[in-house]
Amino acid sequence: MYNLADLESALASTICSGKLHYVPTTASTNSDALAAARNSAPHGSVYFADEQTAGRGRGNHAWHSAAGEGLYVSVLLRPQLPAARLSLLPLVAGLAAAAAIREVSGLTVDLRWPNDLLIGPRKAGGILVEARNDSERLPHAVLGIGINVHQREFPADLATAATSLDVEAGRRISRQSLLVALLKSVERETCALSASDAAKAVLERVESSSSWIRGRRVQVHGPQACQGVTAGLDENGFLLVETATGVVTVQTGGLREKNEPSALSR
Repeated sequence: MYNLADLESALASTICSGKLHYVPTTASTNSDALAAARNSAPHGSVYFADEQTAGRGRGNHAWHSAAGEGLYVSVLLRPQLPAARLSLLPLVAGLAAAAAIREVSGLTVDLRWPNDLLIGPRKAGGILVEARNDSERLPHAVLGIGINVHQREFPADLATAATSLDVEAGRRISRQSLLVALLKSVERETCALSASDAAKAVLERVESSSSWIRGRRVQVHGPQACQGVTAGLDENGFLLVETATGVVTVQTGGLREKNEPSALSR
């Protein structure tokens, strides 16, 4: 369980102050945040739970959310950003999550484009960013982040072998400390995104934090299915893959090492 009073105190100087919304169980924290956004919830609102019964990842794939075992949180942002930079939000969320995990556990995260948090070859977390921009409401984005913290057992049919922070660190990691570090990191990273040279800096940092961005032989699953060797990121944060017929700019899809099983369940 979270200590909500201590959380409020630790986050008193952040954009999340007074905007924490906790429930023991929910279908999806991203769904909660999106519903709140439609009702004009403010920038920096946070929705988190001990358990999700219908958690989802990219492409509406199921996200296994064991009760009390992981961090399941969504942050509502109303960023004052040029539209061209909104595509960088998943990368920024990845950098924020990696920094928080490193701060609390000492573990290094390998960012697998576009939304996976790996420790070694195993998946420890994922990111789902959902953005809305219409004429009737302030534009907004929901950053959904799920991190395996205490889990010791995982479903057998996962596309990528899973792990947790406890398993990798060899000790019990505090979900409360991780949540505080994550929310502070999200604020820091999203504020930095407004700087004039932010896009270039984000792309450079993601590339230095990932073994998947260049020189990796991969299969891309989804509407832009292809296979080839990764060749960096374009100015929008989309992945470049050099295939037998030319370079493909992948805007969406799942990334797996070539010949890795492709069945997606997370």
